[in-house]
Amino acid sequence: MIIIGEKINSTKKSIAKAVIERDTAYIQQEALNQYQGGATILDANCGTLDVAEEPEALAWLAQTIQAAVDLPLCIDSPNPLALARGLAVHKGKALINSISGETERFKQVLPLVKQYNAAVVALCMDDKGIPSGFETSAAVGVKLVNSLLEQGIAVGDIYFDPLLRAIATDTAAATDCFKLMELISTQFPGIHVTCGLSNVSHGLPERRHLNRAFMVLAMEHGMNAPIIDPTDPVAMALVYGAATVLNKDKRCIQYTKAYRQGKLSV
Repeated sequence: MIIIGEKINSTKKSIAKAVIERDTAYIQQEALNQYQGGATILDANCGTLDVAEEPEALAWLAQTIQAAVDLPLCIDSPNPLALARGLAVHKGKALINSISGETERFKQVLPLVKQYNAAVVALCMDDKGIPSGFETSAAVGVKLVNSLLEQGIAVGDIYFDPLLRAIATDTAAATDCFKLMELISTQFPGIHVTCGLSNVSHGLPERRHLNRAFMVLAMEHGMNAPIIDPTDPVAMALVYGAATVLNKDKRCIQYTKAYRQGKLSV
């Protein structure tokens, strides 16, 4: 399993403050906490900053994180200029977040994917916006993945994101998402499937229960790169447990390693 740590994101006020003030110690401690929790990729996002300030800030953020932990980053921004600055200083193979089927976004981000030999999150949306319902979402998703493959992007460098919607407004959102994950992972062997789990519970109380339930069920349907809080010990224990039950942890190596490290005692 690939675990994308979600916590270094400027939508969180303390992260935004730390980036603005260039608080190296705070950012690096957040990175270390997620690394120790089991993250294998760390999100780096400062998209709430002013558009003119974001490129330099994202470059600083990427360098600051990688000075503390030897992990690849998910360079995360809607601004192609900021993506380029972050990628230029990144060490190793980065994950770009994100490209989509939107004509302009595809044209802007594809050259960066190729230039930096990066992996890329592929958002299931096009010029008509975020599709609703399984059939429409499937058509948009398959077209997007095929477009990337036609451009020479390796299937293993594509992280498909079905763009999970809240079940509070559409009770079929999660089950439609499961079907889409399974379709994409079956039709394109070797592809990664990712998802921001917290979307499912938006607007409902005690969200952590829904997020964790969705995560385990999504793993059964092909998700192998969840975007989660790796400092949540219950969520991480469920990742290790579900991966083992689903035969994704050969000889139970990761599960027993997590046990020896004390990560299952929650």
